[in-house]
Amino acid sequence: MPRSTINFGTVRNVGLALPGVKESTTYGQPALKIHGKLLACVPAHRSAEPASLVVRVDFDDRAELLAAAPDVYYVTDHYVGYSSVLVRLSRVNLDVLRDLLLMAHKFVFTAVSLGSMIQSFIMSPMP
Repeated sequence: MPRSTINFGTVRNVGLALPGVKESTTYGQPALKIHGKLLACVPAHRSAEPASLVVRVDFDDRAELLAAAPDVYYVTDHYVGYSSVLVRLSRVNLDVLRDLLLMAHKFVFTAVSLGSMIQSFIMSPMP
């Protein structure tokens, strides 16, 4: 895939166009969140390659991404236990970035919504 000029500014612009996404920080790094839950960020851990992005995805989607394009997506030992994938921004174009952030948005929004439903159920008085 050809080199691109995707950086976190591009990620921010695409991400903020999605419903409920807000700009924030995580471990001092720029991040995008939905209702306070991480969607994507600049990796803070030194194991990540420069010009990478951490994107929240479920483990099945991560496995598919890693298998389909190991030159684009990767995981270091630090990130293995997290529902996320590292992305080499120089290897993606705008369409791939949009699709990836939509995948992350669906994953995080579903988790946030499910958490809210469970919380409401727990807090509601029993008949």
